[in-house]
Amino acid sequence: MSANEPVARIARRELHPSRALASVLAASALIIAFLWAAAETVLAALGRRPLLASPRQIAHWAAAVPAGTTPAVLIAAGAALAVTGLVLILLGVLPGSRARHRLSGERAAVVVDDDVIAAALSRTAHQRARTAPEQVTATVGRRRIDLVIRPTSGVPVDEAGIREAVDAELARYGLDPPPRLFLRSRGQGAVGV
Repeated sequence: MSANEPVARIARRELHPSRALASVLAASALIIAFLWAAAETVLAALGRRPLLASPRQIAHWAAAVPAGTTPAVLIAAGAALAVTGLVLILLGVLPGSRARHRLSGERAAVVVDDDVIAAALSRTAHQRARTAPEQVTATVGRRRIDLVIRPTSGVPVDEAGIREAVDAELARYGLDPPPRLFLRSRGQGAVGV
């Protein structure tokens, strides 16, 4: 085991959500269904009244479903089951991600919320553009940062200088994975700011 393997494992746990809730819900539903089926089978074997329906009643009902139900309802039920299965498969296969990024560092796992990064980049951009803080908004995604500047009316904005300042700030963070910066300056300026 390398020296920074535990650090990478800790960072991964902070960046990707747990699947524990989905696993517990799916397992609980299956356990309840199996326990109910087992209880109905035992009650039927002992000749007692069923809790809801005996296995024989369930088999007759299942055999009669196609004949007694319209095709549209059967298709809708099948589609609902297929979507549920697809969601469960995707939950199990896809990594998922939280709104966080890992900062570069070998000795420690430093994970920062995307809102904190957005606020820092907005501050850098509004200071460089010499605008009010509310004239700059930043949105940080997994692979993309959108920075929108609404300049003061009649005052031009140096987009190249702002991009350079924000790129330098991003380089200092060393985000992993590094997102791409998209900078836009709105044509309509702010009045009286």
